[in-house]
Parts: sequence; structure tokens; C-alpha cells
Amino acid sequence: MRRTERLFQIIQVLRRHRAPVTGQVLAEELEVSLRTLYRDMAELIAQRVPIRGEAGTGYVLEDGYDMPPLMLTADELEAAVLGAQWVAARGDAALARGARDLIAKLTVAVPRELQPVIVDSGLTPVSFKERPKDSFDVALVRQSIRGQTKLALDYADETGNVTRRVVWPFLLAYWDDVRLIGAWCELRQDFRHFRTDRVRKAETLGRFPERITTLRRKWEAQRRPPKT
Repeated sequence: MRRTERLFQIIQVLRRHRAPVTGQVLAEELEVSLRTLYRDMAELIAQRVPIRGEAGTGYVLEDGYDMPPLMLTADELEAAVLGAQWVAARGDAALARGARDLIAKLTVAVPRELQPVIVDSGLTPVSFKERPKDSFDVALVRQSIRGQTKLALDYADETGNVTRRVVWPFLLAYWDDVRLIGAWCELRQDFRHFRTDRVRKAETLGRFPERITTLRRKWEAQRRPPKT
């Protein structure tokens, strides 16, 4: 992570928390040393970012920093918050953190009279199904889709038999209880869907030649029923 990105991320973490956040907690989330974290905090304060606190006591971002009022209706806000809560509960660690950051941004960006719609929202996603745990970081799939890179998967079928698959991922579908990777499979020379909870190991390989949009169009065409 570049320093400019890290400075911005510090602001997002502080925005997400109402209580003071210690340097140790910040350093662990950003995966940097305390020394680096303290230098970053000094730089933000020097840039007149309204952060209160100091090393050893915790840091707080003062209200009203940098984001103008966002003109959304109460219905639009509830839709955004409900969607972000759903993602926070079902996404991988990085995506869940992004969802929580989004809610924190919305809280400070909307006019004060609409803030209770977020803070005191009575809407929440509920699931009574137990979601199976993944044995790899699913963020790797999202990164591969963005970077158009192949993935090598050690994949177990319903009987537990594991095969090595090299795939070209173009879609990550979220059901209520499972996540599916939509991809072109080099082994089968066809489109296949892979449950993330059955992936035993994943690693990134080189780029694949097809454009993501082209793969999706071919996949959608294959799924359409034939014309009569």
C-alpha cells in the first residue's frame, strides 16, 4: 500500500469508529509498524486533518471532516445501508471492511437531519442458514477478475475428491449461504461454477487473453434457452 493510500485509509478507519482508536489497533489493521503509524499520524495532523489524540491514548477524527452533504432520500440511504450490511456479513474480510467504511462515510456525508436514518436504522439482513467457511482469501478472486489473471484452484467436488483447475474468473456470485466463482475452465474447456468453500488452495497465475466482458457475454449466451 502506497503512503497516500495508507493516509486515506487511516481517515476511513477513524471515521468508522466513534471511540478513540489506539495506534496499535491502527497499525495492525494497516499492517505497518507503530513507528510508521506515528509518522503517518504526524503527517495527517500537519496537513490540518482534524485528528485529536496522541501516541498511547488513541486517536479520534472530529466530526464534519472533508465530505460535503450528500443529497439522498431516506429510502436511498436505507437501501445503501441495508446493502452494505449484507455485504459486511457475507463478503471477504476486505470487502466487509469496505462495506463498513461505506456506512461510516455515509454517516458523515449526509445532512445532519438524515443521520438518524443510518445510526438508528431498523433494517438489518437476517439469515438462518449457516454459511460454510472458506479456506482461502476470496479477495484473491476479486483481484483476479479486476486484473484479468488466471487462478489455479485445488478444488474439491461433493465427494471430497480434489483436482487442480486453472480457470479464467469473470464473475463472483453471492448467494445467501454460498459464493460461486464463474469461470472458463481450461481442464473442461467450458464454463464452470466453483463454490468458494470447496476451494482448498488458490494462487494467481498470468493474464488470460479473453476480455472479461467477452467471457460474460459468451457465458450469458450459453445460459439462454434456445429459440423455438
